[in-house]
Parts: sequence; structure tokens; C-alpha cells
Amino acid sequence: MNEVIDQIATKAGIAPDLAERAVGMILGFLQREAPEGPVTKMIESFPGATDLVAQYGGDASGGGGLLGGLLSAVGAGGGIMGLGQQLMSTGLGMGDITSLAKETVATARQYAGNDVVDQVVNSVPGLSQFI
Repeated sequence: MNEVIDQIATKAGIAPDLAERAVGMILGFLQREAPEGPVTKMIESFPGATDLVAQYGGDASGGGGLLGGLLSAVGAGGGIMGLGQQLMSTGLGMGDITSLAKETVATARQYAGNDVVDQVVNSVPGLSQFI
């Protein structure tokens, strides 16, 4: 897995350890939000993704501190914006997040194919604007 994460980190211009955590968070989000069939196929095809989701892709309610808890309580902590908040809490800026999302999706396409990844991306409201 390190080779795939290193490739994503290099192309996105962020540290590999941060890329590993962020990719796990992104894939975990997709697993929760996208239709089971296509997202399962995508994650299973992406080398090491299953482990990343298990390690970093847990329920979104665990992140964000007090602000995340307050936003979740008023219904603003979910969806693509909730993921953005989680990723920003790791120290990533919007440019970093966009680059990382693009590289993660490009890598997923490489392993799972365009059709599967398109099904996943198109099923998550707002995701296509980031990739």
C-alpha cells in the first residue's frame, strides 16, 4: 500500500502519512455514502484500501471536536461538507483536499475502471465538483 499512497502523496504534494489518513477518510466516506455494489468493487480493487477504510474511515461522528459535534447536532456535519471539515481538521487546506481527491479518484480509476468509479462519484451529491 505504501507505494500507492506515496504516488498519491507525491502527485498531490502532501506528506505520505497525511495522505494515508486522508485517503482512508475519503474512501470511508464513499463507503458510507455511495451504493454498496459499486463502492465495494472500487474499494476492493484499490490496493490496500480495505485496510485504510478500517483504520481511518470510521463513522464521521468521531471527528471534528466540539465544532464537529455542534455541526452534526444541527444537521450540518454530514455529506461532502462534513468530509471537508474532517479533512481540514487534519491540517489540509482546500487546495490540498481538491488535489488529494483528484489523485485518489484517478488511482481508483486505474484499478477499478472508469465505469465503477463514475457510478460511485455520480451517486454522491456534490462530489463531482471536487474531482
